[in-house]
Amino acid sequence: MNAPLTLNAQQALNDVTQAWDGDIVRQLTDYIQIPAKSPSFDAQWSEHGHLETVLRNAAQWVEAQKVEGLQLEIIRLPGRTPVMFFEIPSTQAHATQTVLMYGHMDKQPEFNGWRNDLGPWTPKYENGKLYGRGGADDGYAVYASIAAVQALKKQNTPHPRIVGLIETCEESGSYDLLPYVDALRPRLGDVGLVICLDSGAGNYDQLWLTTSLRGMASGTLKVEVLTEGIHSGDASGLVPSSFRIMRQVLDRLEDSTTGRMLPASFHCEVPADRLAQAQATAAILGEEVYKRFPWAHYDCEGSTTFTLPTTTDPLQALLNRTWTPTLSVTGAEGFPSLQDAGNVLRPYTAFKLSLRLPPLVDAATAVQEMKALLEDNAPYQARVTFESGGGATGWNAPATTPWFEAALNAASQAHFGAPVGYIGQGGTIPLMNMLSAGFPKAQMMVCGVLGPKSNAHGPNEFLHVPYAKKLTAAVAQVIASMV
Repeated sequence: MNAPLTLNAQQALNDVTQAWDGDIVRQLTDYIQIPAKSPSFDAQWSEHGHLETVLRNAAQWVEAQKVEGLQLEIIRLPGRTPVMFFEIPSTQAHATQTVLMYGHMDKQPEFNGWRNDLGPWTPKYENGKLYGRGGADDGYAVYASIAAVQALKKQNTPHPRIVGLIETCEESGSYDLLPYVDALRPRLGDVGLVICLDSGAGNYDQLWLTTSLRGMASGTLKVEVLTEGIHSGDASGLVPSSFRIMRQVLDRLEDSTTGRMLPASFHCEVPADRLAQAQATAAILGEEVYKRFPWAHYDCEGSTTFTLPTTTDPLQALLNRTWTPTLSVTGAEGFPSLQDAGNVLRPYTAFKLSLRLPPLVDAATAVQEMKALLEDNAPYQARVTFESGGGATGWNAPATTPWFEAALNAASQAHFGAPVGYIGQGGTIPLMNMLSAGFPKAQMMVCGVLGPKSNAHGPNEFLHVPYAKKLTAAVAQVIASMV
């Protein structure tokens, strides 16, 4: 019997739907219950064994699917978080290129603010959404990848060689990944297509291709003025407040009125093609670009007042979250809780800073400039230190080839009834730069299920299962288009 040259889209969707409903949702439900926090948030990750457990569980599931020709191993380099690597041979002897499928299984920490009936480690499946930490970011990736391959196998559809790389350090900046990539490089082959299921979606109505990712420079800024706390009535007015000095130092970096980063080197020009894509996406999403966030609100004189975004122009909103450098304070130390806060002048203030960088700005250079800017010439000769948490340069996707663009559009039309959308993302996936440098001719299918209100890293994170099913089938169709 001759193999069909194309994949039947409806049958592929039926097959992946059966896989999701029959087993994958249950697997992810079990996965969510395990607090497999990334090493930056669990210094004793090795002793706790959670990363090892989720990776081993996923590996056992993959092997149980009995994908024809699949070989799998968990690789452990000394002192580093483990990775899963699998290989599936090509069905065509003349095919030379490889598809690399990527995902990660480490998680962000719990965070607060979860709904009373939800929690980071207490999964709940409700109205097509699977709530809990890590299901959407990015535990589903390995399961969806294998389901996509199985959809090809069930129709006897030709496919190229496929390899998978699933790490457990992504949420910490993937600092453990490069040694594995170097060790595995001879086995990766000639990568012609990278499929990374760790990104977002502008809506749940079409396939979205990520075109860029911001970089990041992070670290802890600490201002010390005393060796111990002093009665505020005795010391205030004479001892400078560490918080006020913190504000002054941060003013060197950011205009607190507008949020604009002051160093010119932290900015870059938006490429013309990305600007054109952002304009098209703004026309699709409109006000939903900013309305999708859970804005704080209050009632005033019979009407509800909401916090305002930095802009209500959809195009500018897209550019602000993808090509504009932005500072966030993601943690603080040196503060007692409100109920324990007495009249004491605190000895120090420490902030954890997260600076998102435009895709074309070098992160290592930004970290160095950030340190010098914040530490030099401290007010009152206070002890001001910036301890870098590292950085990761962003990523701008290579030009889309005709076959890839056609495959994406066909897959989006087949499974969503709409053309593919192109969108930049404000997050960081350090692996993408590594792969772009190592495989400069490869096409990058960076996509994911993190659509409106999915809230990765925050409370009430959820995986939109109906969208995940269609995305899985779309991945299968794009792979089939490569041969």
